Amino acid sequence: ELATAQEAGLPLMQALRTIRRQATPAAGEVLDHFISCVEAGDPMYKAAAEWGDPFDDLIVGMLRASDASGQMSVILHQLADLMDRSLELKRELLGAIMYPAIIAGLIAISGIVLVTVLVPRLIEPLAGQMTLPWPTVVVMGFASFVLHWWIWILVGIGVVLVAWKSWVGIPENRFKLDVTKLRIPLLGKLLRDVAVARFTRTLGTLTSAGIPILDGLKITRDTLGNAALASAVDAVQDQVSSGKPLADPLEKSGLFPPLLVQVVNLGERSGKLEEMLLHSASAFDRQVNASLKIFTKALPPILLIVMATLACFVLAAILLPLLELQSLVR
Repeated sequence: ELATAQEAGLPLMQALRTIRRQATPAAGEVLDHFISCVEAGDPMYKAAAEWGDPFDDLIVGMLRASDASGQMSVILHQLADLMDRSLELKRELLGAIMYPAIIAGLIAISGIVLVTVLVPRLIEPLAGQMTLPWPTVVVMGFASFVLHWWIWILVGIGVVLVAWKSWVGIPENRFKLDVTKLRIPLLGKLLRDVAVARFTRTLGTLTSAGIPILDGLKITRDTLGNAALASAVDAVQDQVSSGKPLADPLEKSGLFPPLLVQVVNLGERSGKLEEMLLHSASAFDRQVNASLKIFTKALPPILLIVMATLACFVLAAILLPLLELQSLVR
């Protein structure tokens, strides 16, 4: 809205006040802060930095570039497009994992009910009449453990979650975890494609706004969401700061696809790096969509196989003692 108002020729203060009249209460507080800062003579990026979340380094950097270049409407449109695509990507990811997550939850609930309620009622009367098969013993032991120790199980889960959060909070451990994620079949390719698409579009938008490449790399690394890829970008930044081309350290990291390396190489040679990045971002977005489709089509059958395996094991635990009892009666 601010970009459109600026493009229509409205002064900044008038544009902010116009948007303020139509804003929600939550957005109104933010706009009041911006209006007071601009009235005091502060630039937009300073107001955004003082407010904090959700104005991250990316937004602050773009606002700084818009103030320095005098092309606020153009750069704000670029920023809005970038944020729209980022939001669209998050929604696509959420939609992709929603159905598998529901299936996994139903599997867990049905398995717990079946093992802790149904199986004990069917099998306990037979326990004193025969030697139970080992699948039945396993299922009965699990059911007894859950029924008698469920409080401590919940406490243990809470302790594990707290310990896991603390462990992941250590940078070295987070790096190892993110490297492992990238090596997981299907999921690793999806995470890599998402990060590469975000890296390409963000860096292209920043450089086209006039932000230096080193500053652009610094801002972009924080948008990747993966410590391993962020570390690779740090190495790229160090190499670029020493005067080396951007494509070489990207290729040596081994974490970025060859297409991105070729695009960056051609962009640097032709002097049109930002244009090449923005054009290739659409191709990487299509790759993300393809990876999402593969992931969403492959995950439900995998979950169904897991569910069928558990169901077969529980069914064997129920039927084996019944068949053995029938043979004893005969």
